[in-house]
Amino acid sequence: MTSKLVDGLITISSAEGRHVKRPFSFIFTKYFLSILVLGQILSLMIVSTNTFSQLLANRADDIPTFQSLFNYVVLALIYTTTSIYKMGLGKWSGMIRDRGWKYFALAFVDVEANYFVVKSYKYTTLLSCQLLDALAIVTVVVLSFLFFKVRYHWTKILGIVVCLGGLGMLVLSDFLTGKDSPGLDKVKGDLFMILGASLYGITNVFEEFFVSKAPIYEVLGQLGLYGAIVNGIQVAILERDQLNNVRWDGKMGGYLVGFNISMGILYSGTPILLRMSSAVFYNLSLLSSDFWGLVVGTQLFGYNLYWLYVISFILVIGGIVLYYAVERNIKGEAEKPWLGRKEGVVGVGTYRQCLLVRDPEIEV
Repeated sequence: MTSKLVDGLITISSAEGRHVKRPFSFIFTKYFLSILVLGQILSLMIVSTNTFSQLLANRADDIPTFQSLFNYVVLALIYTTTSIYKMGLGKWSGMIRDRGWKYFALAFVDVEANYFVVKSYKYTTLLSCQLLDALAIVTVVVLSFLFFKVRYHWTKILGIVVCLGGLGMLVLSDFLTGKDSPGLDKVKGDLFMILGASLYGITNVFEEFFVSKAPIYEVLGQLGLYGAIVNGIQVAILERDQLNNVRWDGKMGGYLVGFNISMGILYSGTPILLRMSSAVFYNLSLLSSDFWGLVVGTQLFGYNLYWLYVISFILVIGGIVLYYAVERNIKGEAEKPWLGRKEGVVGVGTYRQCLLVRDPEIEV
């Protein structure tokens, strides 16, 4: 097996050097362990944001848009500043002219996805929210099929179905334990969740596209900048009266800080996982957040750990394993055939980066 350097990339003369042959071989690689652990860390960040949102809701402080505002502001301050430093003001301005409208669209969809999902919990039942939230996965699969021309092996489809089966066990568990919450307007709430989950799916797919072709600091800087603008305008229009009635105290400040730190970690880690895997795997990983949320809830809110929750978690992880059961590429979905091995950015988590750096799992 030989290799040579072409256009700054290591090219491998034999496909065997970057492929695995036996079923389930990929799940025993360090790479799979890395994306599995990262996915669960991001799932825990979802739990953290939901927990702080619940603590805020328990105070009757209904400010879903405002509580996300600081996250966008911090993303803008950190990553836009980094973009200007690395790119220079002239190149950064040119990027705004050329691609700014695309990032604005991404930020707008992201803000509205957060808004409609949070609002849906106020109007419909918990079981409806849990079921309809799975539409994000369906949206991601369909968009990846249509725009990225991704074709899924039957084992990947089976893995997705098993993960959704885990979600079904979760819903059944909540039904049997009477955890479901009443809804003020079920039709309105269901429509909000359908819209929000679909927007989440759109955001995930196009964020995968953007971070595969551009530096993370550029994408997150633009997402934060335009997200802060859209979010700020929406707060002024929709939540001005609620802000006047908020009880501003130490607990309120602590909950907001905790929420936004969790959101910052989530937003910063997501692009790396999207590069290393895909928007589909990212969403499958987040299905475990309900199990982790219950574990946290047993300590904070007095929830009981029903046995079906454990089955649900096992099915989700089992589905993730099945998703990569016959994966032959040593770097899983990082290569992204729709992008091309010589296209896209060289950065953390990208396939081009792992070819530039000597990898002991790739024989060259």
